[in-house]
Amino acid sequence: MGKIIPIDSLDDERVSDYANLKDRELARRGDRFIAEGELVVRRLVVSRYPCLSVLCSLRIVEEIAPLLPEEVPVYVAPDQEINRIVGFRFHHGCLAVGRRIASGSMEDLLSIGGHGCQVVLACEDINSAENLGSMLRTAAGMGVAGVVLGPQCVDPFWRLCVRVSMGNVFSMPIVRSDDLPRDLRRFTEAGFATLATVCHPPARAIWEISAEGPDRVVLVMGGEAQGLTEAAIAACRDRVTIPMKLGTDSLNVALAAAIGLYELSRDPTASS
Repeated sequence: MGKIIPIDSLDDERVSDYANLKDRELARRGDRFIAEGELVVRRLVVSRYPCLSVLCSLRIVEEIAPLLPEEVPVYVAPDQEINRIVGFRFHHGCLAVGRRIASGSMEDLLSIGGHGCQVVLACEDINSAENLGSMLRTAAGMGVAGVVLGPQCVDPFWRLCVRVSMGNVFSMPIVRSDDLPRDLRRFTEAGFATLATVCHPPARAIWEISAEGPDRVVLVMGGEAQGLTEAAIAACRDRVTIPMKLGTDSLNVALAAAIGLYELSRDPTASS
């Protein structure tokens, strides 16, 4: 059981991480991140990521403290004091500070295999933490083998991204690429069906690819504003799209990724 420590002042140094929730500042302080909300904190606690401390409301401390090892401090305060510490009205009961660890490697993803279609999600330039969090949640739900992020993608451990992912960021192998077109070529050379998602011809409908039943696939998503770069597209085996109607030119990138991942992960032999 975590060590329960009452907090009665927002100036208490022990909760300084919670008083400065700027993502970049936390990353500089030992690769830390914030998990926000009871469900997300619970998923952090049972994950491989170290939980350094918890800041908890009086009303749920008896539920949270028993989940933690005795060396992890559980700072407890009334709701009003938590609001003062974090600087805004907080309704989710608890927060936690976690520490980042390596969650996978490019070599691991290049060597994946197994029963059914194995899917990797690659993101070139996702700027919105909300979009990336939603994509990570979908990726986990669809059983994606891992996620590759280009160098310009938002940090997957920013507080909003962690919260929107509902803590699924903790269970997903995530690899940061410093040259995404190069790594996409590596996937292509390793026999993956690398699929560049585009909104313009020439491109095949995503369900045509899924019907072919490839063993290993990389679904490549571009940024919210400009989509994929020509270099990323050229590194892929095929171009795919989601056909639109009524003059619609595109979908939100998180929604498009969800449709694509569903199409690739479902059993093409199952009856519709």
